[in-house]
Amino acid sequence: MEFLEILKVILLGIVEGITEWLPISSTGHILLFDELFPMDCSPAFKEVFLYVIQLGAILAVVILFWNKLFPFDLRKTQTEQGALKTRLTVKKDIFNLWGKVVVACIPAAVVGILLDMPDSPLVIAITLIFYGVAFILVEKWNKHRTFKTQSVAELSYLHAALIGVFQALSFIPGTSRSGITILGALLLGVSRPAGAEFTFYLAIPVMFGASLLKLLKYGFAFSLAEFGYLLIGAFVAFAVSLFVIKFLMDFVRKHDFTLFGWYRIALGVLVISALVLPPLFA
Repeated sequence: MEFLEILKVILLGIVEGITEWLPISSTGHILLFDELFPMDCSPAFKEVFLYVIQLGAILAVVILFWNKLFPFDLRKTQTEQGALKTRLTVKKDIFNLWGKVVVACIPAAVVGILLDMPDSPLVIAITLIFYGVAFILVEKWNKHRTFKTQSVAELSYLHAALIGVFQALSFIPGTSRSGITILGALLLGVSRPAGAEFTFYLAIPVMFGASLLKLLKYGFAFSLAEFGYLLIGAFVAFAVSLFVIKFLMDFVRKHDFTLFGWYRIALGVLVISALVLPPLFA
């Protein structure tokens, strides 16, 4: 493995770990980073790499929210004779949560199989700006609203399904899966903390499924160096995600998403400028 390529892999893992959970588009940032500092590898491996490192980010969600996601509980109880007996109990509320996650993931699963959107810098820039404006407008509207749904447990199956429809839009590069699901949740009257937490849960099947599809499409015939790049990228994305998820959950309790809206607009304008100015001065 070459040092320069390892450095690119580490930086891509950092970008993934930060942007996957913030509403600013991880795919957009990763593709833009790769435009500036392309990896020296085959197009097939690059496509697999950009999806598989997401598995590290998923693992961070599983660890941080394990108590809210694992639906079984092993408890030791004492019988009348004084012997200890292990008993498996089912947490119905968590099973109910997973039911909502499954319902919300159906639209994305259908769109992901049928749709293959272009990932050009121009598409990314336009989408960044469009949803940046959307965030600003929605947050202005929210200033005088009271959110009816304050927790994930209060989320209805209908709202879960509608959030899933919003999530399906994330296949357009530059949209942000977390951003569009949170935006949809806000429009439906779901509080920011509840919307952010639910989008973390949705990431588990969606990102795992997308990574698996890429692996099945291109196979597992990696070189030792490529396998090392995957491990490094996934580990860095995992480590960074642990901090970013905690940051976002604390952030949404005190602030709205207007700042992210302005960031998206500024980045989108910067990308368009980079695309337009070189031809003008050529």
